[in-house]
Amino acid sequence: MAGAQTSWDSAITVVADTVVQQDTLLVKDKLAPVKITDSVSKRPVNNSGWTMPAGISFSSSRFSREVLAHHPYFNFSAKPLTLPESALRKVTGKEFFFYLLVFLLIVFAILRRAFPKYFGDLFRLFFRTTLKQRQIRDQLMQTPLPSLLMNGFFVVSGGLYCTFLLQHFDLNPVNNFWLLFLYCCLVLSAAYFIKFIGLKISGWLFNMNEAADAYIFIVFIVNKMIGILLLPFLILLAFSVGDVYAVSLTLSLCLVAGLLLYRFILTYAAIRNQVKVNPFHFFLYLCAFEIAPLLLVYKGLLLYFGITA
Repeated sequence: MAGAQTSWDSAITVVADTVVQQDTLLVKDKLAPVKITDSVSKRPVNNSGWTMPAGISFSSSRFSREVLAHHPYFNFSAKPLTLPESALRKVTGKEFFFYLLVFLLIVFAILRRAFPKYFGDLFRLFFRTTLKQRQIRDQLMQTPLPSLLMNGFFVVSGGLYCTFLLQHFDLNPVNNFWLLFLYCCLVLSAAYFIKFIGLKISGWLFNMNEAADAYIFIVFIVNKMIGILLLPFLILLAFSVGDVYAVSLTLSLCLVAGLLLYRFILTYAAIRNQVKVNPFHFFLYLCAFEIAPLLLVYKGLLLYFGITA
């Protein structure tokens, strides 16, 4: 019995545990600790040794003055630092151009809303989209108030455009934009008023009132369209620079030249239907009464302001 137990016990062997191994993921932290110090609030290096005098209560005004006078961070008792005054910066912009152009746009909008039939007839007659031109002309001549207002609108718009041209070509004799603008408006008003009176007198003298009235009507109709069509170019000339300004100036000159040429064609067609006139004679009339007066006015202004051309 004892021998059997001994043989059974000898069959039991002890096996070593191979699963449990040492953890190799635990790596020692090699980063040194960073010491964080308070950089906002520091105690003064040198202690002045000042203490609050006895007998001063915390609620008194003297306590506040004493604390501020002996403040370790701010020297409230020192003389205040005065900085030198900076030079006043003056900026001269284009505000007045903006206000003037907005005023012109508002005036045109008010006239457009107040006299819609007049503007409809004006555009239809100018672009000749109807065959009843004589009837539309009579309707336009029966409304003198919008016609007079649009003539004034042309004077302001055309005067501003002439002022931009004179400044662009360095022909500003007064060195003041607004004074030059006033002169341009006065010259335009005087020129077309004299033209109107001269045509009326000529029609009465030669017994050609109808032809003179037709000529005057066409001249002022084209002037009104020039005043309207120049509005977008005035905005571009006032605020643009570089290539945009050059393109705007060129297109506006082409527009004005084309409208004046269109006016000459319309006036010749209207006059030829009533008076037998030779094209060469009409060309001489244009040179004598349309181009020559402008050149004389221009030369007179140059001589008056002492500018050599």
